[in-house]
Amino acid sequence: MIMRFPLPTACLLLFFAGALSAANLKLFFKDDSYQLVREYKVVGDRISFYSVDREDWEEVPASLVDLDKTQAEIKRRSDEIRADAAAQDAEDKAERAARKEVQAVPAEPGVYLIEDQKEGPPKLTPLKVGESKLVDNKSRTLLKVITRVPLAGKATLELDGPHSSQGTANRTPQFYFRLSEDERFGIVRMGEHKGNRVVEKLSIQPVINEPTQYPDLVEIFRQQVADGLFKIWPQKPLEPGEYALVEYTEDKINMQVWDFFIAPGTGQ
Repeated sequence: MIMRFPLPTACLLLFFAGALSAANLKLFFKDDSYQLVREYKVVGDRISFYSVDREDWEEVPASLVDLDKTQAEIKRRSDEIRADAAAQDAEDKAERAARKEVQAVPAEPGVYLIEDQKEGPPKLTPLKVGESKLVDNKSRTLLKVITRVPLAGKATLELDGPHSSQGTANRTPQFYFRLSEDERFGIVRMGEHKGNRVVEKLSIQPVINEPTQYPDLVEIFRQQVADGLFKIWPQKPLEPGEYALVEYTEDKINMQVWDFFIAPGTGQ
């Protein structure tokens, strides 16, 4: 049954709004109830709407409908849809940029510092492999030519000199790390010993000749972006000082080292 009530002003309003046209809407009434509708229109003194529950067109007096509340809800949902679409678009662009960036990482194993630029994609700067040396109370020997392990005692794995030749002013640097093998890896905070940088301390167990390693590891986030390729960054801003990215096998003295510094007086 169609009910008609005269109104001083007659108007016609059709509502079709992109994604909302295919979604269910809430048509609010002045008694705080509502109907789920697919669409509605105002014709003179009547509101015509398509009922989702009854799958048919119906009409009610316009005086019973809270159009202000209905349109406010429609606007809220429309704004939400636009915000979601914008967020999805931004996420898609970020994913495309990330894929393009990953494709730019060289195929050779190593560490690459990610440096943002004012324009264009980030710059990938390869870090040099440091020449680590095993130091005990008798000798200082290049790690790559070691043919023996001290029978017992303590040792340190060191890099020559107090400072790295490469660094960054960014206290939360990001790196791509392409592994040469399926090994452990991380960022270590280096100490100092007689003017050189200490990558880690070792304790050689007597008789069994097995080393126990004590690297000062920094807590990091890691994200695998391809086979053997990881993006890593520190969980907290790094204090100015000397650091290194390392790849190693636990309980074996085979650590590869890529050293860098965080410049003093820099911000996050």
